[in-house]
Amino acid sequence: MLADKGYDSDDVRVSLLLQGILPVISPKANRRDAIACDFRAYKDRNRVERMFNKLKQFRRIATRYDKTAVSLLGFLVLAAAKLWMPTFVNTA
Repeated sequence: MLADKGYDSDDVRVSLLLQGILPVISPKANRRDAIACDFRAYKDRNRVERMFNKLKQFRRIATRYDKTAVSLLGFLVLAAAKLWMPTFVNTA
């Protein structure tokens, strides 16, 4: 499970481990015992969070105008394609 520093507590970590889930949570700065964290995997959480932020810039997605899940998913695909396509445009 990828989570931010707000979920860095021993109780959360133990409950996840008991369920067979490996927690990837960055330790808080004020934590007494240093806990190892896979920061490479933690970077993926940030990427996903930024992607959701970019998708929410589309008003139709943020306000959920679409009534059905199929139409919402269709617009999510269009919005993701619009965000993805500029990476392939030749800027030279």
